[in-house]
Amino acid sequence: MTAETVFYLVPALRCVERSVGEGDLQYHLLARDGRIQAMDDVTIARALHVVSVVLWIGGVAFVTTVLLPAVRRLKAPQERMQLFDQIEQHFAWQARVWTAIVGLTGFYMLYRFDMWDRFRHAAYWWLDAMVAVWLLFTAMLFVVEPFVPHRWLLAQSKLKPEATFKAVEWLHRILLFISLVTVLGAVMGSHGLLFFE
Repeated sequence: MTAETVFYLVPALRCVERSVGEGDLQYHLLARDGRIQAMDDVTIARALHVVSVVLWIGGVAFVTTVLLPAVRRLKAPQERMQLFDQIEQHFAWQARVWTAIVGLTGFYMLYRFDMWDRFRHAAYWWLDAMVAVWLLFTAMLFVVEPFVPHRWLLAQSKLKPEATFKAVEWLHRILLFISLVTVLGAVMGSHGLLFFE
């Protein structure tokens, strides 16, 4: 005999918890038309989404809080950008992979849960923030970085080494701050702590 409990995964998203045996639970999405759908695909998408965000934003945190300060301490101003550029190029391809997975899984979950209307409500500001941060990084990684030659940035660093490196540091700090605020808001919001209701 199975017991069912209806609950809300996030506000206004009804789910069903089914007890299918001693301590074994299954979770299903309760669709608007009353149909019960398995959520295995969503579980996989969410797991991939979270792991990819951890690796992507964790990489940004590492570059911002460890790599840039180390390069500043270890190299003369005119050598900093060249070293940073060489190291960052190894991370850039990984960031492209992680942001692509985050985008695919994020939009899949929006589609699967039919949460498009949430973008109209201030209480779900974190959804807008997630998309905005993703769009910003995607544009930087897939459009700006490949088309703004590294030679130009390195040339700028030869003309104004301190100012160029300082600008790169501040850009990374701002991106990390915005990303962390977004992650914090998304975790709180997806667990029901909604502001601006």
